Amino acid sequence: MASSQSNGAEAGAWKLVMEDGQPLKSSVAVKHTKLFINGEFVDSVSGKTFETFDPRTEEVITRVSEATKEDVDLAVKAARAAFDHGPWPRMSGYERACILNKYANLLQQHSSELAALETWDVGKPRDLVDMMDVPEAIGILRYYAGYADKIHGLTLKMNGPYQGYTLHEPIGVCGQIIPWNFPLLMFCLKIGPALACGCTVVLKPAEHTPLTALYAAYLSIEAGIPPGVLNVLPGFGEIGAAISSHMDIDKIAFTGSTQTGRLVMEAAAKSNLKEVTLELGGKSPLIIMDDFNVDEAVEIACVASFISMGQVCIAGTRVYVQEGVYDEFVKKIVERAKKQVVGDPFKRGVQHGPQNNKFQFDKILKYIQYGKMDGAKLLIGGHSLGGKGYYIEPTIFIDVEDDMRIAKEEIFGPVMSILKFKTVEEVIERGNKTIYGLAAGVLTKNIYVANRVARSLRAGTVWINCYLTGGSDWSLGGYKMSGIGREFGPYGLQNYLQVKSVITPLQDSPWL
Repeated sequence: MASSQSNGAEAGAWKLVMEDGQPLKSSVAVKHTKLFINGEFVDSVSGKTFETFDPRTEEVITRVSEATKEDVDLAVKAARAAFDHGPWPRMSGYERACILNKYANLLQQHSSELAALETWDVGKPRDLVDMMDVPEAIGILRYYAGYADKIHGLTLKMNGPYQGYTLHEPIGVCGQIIPWNFPLLMFCLKIGPALACGCTVVLKPAEHTPLTALYAAYLSIEAGIPPGVLNVLPGFGEIGAAISSHMDIDKIAFTGSTQTGRLVMEAAAKSNLKEVTLELGGKSPLIIMDDFNVDEAVEIACVASFISMGQVCIAGTRVYVQEGVYDEFVKKIVERAKKQVVGDPFKRGVQHGPQNNKFQFDKILKYIQYGKMDGAKLLIGGHSLGGKGYYIEPTIFIDVEDDMRIAKEEIFGPVMSILKFKTVEEVIERGNKTIYGLAAGVLTKNIYVANRVARSLRAGTVWINCYLTGGSDWSLGGYKMSGIGREFGPYGLQNYLQVKSVITPLQDSPWL
């Protein structure tokens, strides 16, 4: 599995931090592996199962029921009945808020089990899961619970002797497809606004990481979410296609690659023209001006590129450094990268675990080879670690040009490309020279430069003097081929609401 050193990359910066040389055992048992349809765990119609793997060891964690198109039909039938005839859309917003808050409380009570499952299934460091993934997921549910009784329309001043008002009504049955990099957080981000609005849901978790979604589905029963309101179908791409094209689903929400997003949108258009929101890929620029403190810039850049092993759609992996601090930054970022603790994600203090799956592992190593072939200089990293597991060293390239594949295409791994620039005008143009537009960052002490760059970059989120900071109330979404629509915050509610105008006369028989 290990690859040879080349291009002068520094060797021996990392060794795997394990417990007596072996992976730690997970502290949780896997209890829920079946499909969740109409409030019950059931086998798939076909009886098929598939394996989910431990990315630390490449060994099987468990087998999970594999949904088929027939299972999608059953889940949609349950969700449609729950929407058309069930209590959930007809409850007051206050009642839904109480249930969603109880659900959040249950997730909090079981946060240790959820964190262990997330670490085991994803490979993400347990410290990071405890600090970010689980509390943010719970916070999202609480946030949207708070909105459930505050969904209101407007009063309209009409021309003539009429009055009008608008109703904000739930859009209906929602198909939701989530990725493998933030399974629990994405689960809550998708279902939170949908359920708060009164919709029902058929959700497909990624085949690589179904375990926390199934555990969370189990807790929904105790929370009091009625049968059919939430359905969870583990499976592969054919299930996503069946959800996207289903004639009885009113809305689709997808997070994943731009390539798959195209297919989702095409299927939605060819079926019933259902509403679509897409949160897709990115190749985000992090711009470092020469007036910014280099040590602080190094810390921010390290987080932007390497957090969660680079498996973040908004990762700032195109690092543009102004020429006045370029050499100092390059020297210090290498020293900082060496301090990343790589190892078993269950071991406390580990910052960098394995990539999630073999496909992604192989893809990252392929792109590292592209970087070398295209003429970039591999400064540090670029190799696999250990005899088992999908571990890849934090990797830094310099002498990168904008037209190189490592600078243009989303790698979704711990690969930082450093590019030099001279002027603000130049870096704005280069930063925008991409098919993506999901996020960006600018580090400068000059408020005029900060605002100019933030307004000029065509990206859905621009951080100034920070990166990857946020909360339940921000908005996430992309320009260009990074997607359609926004998630998080009040904007996230709009995806799950229809607006209806109601107009009545103010006097008898206005037509006579």
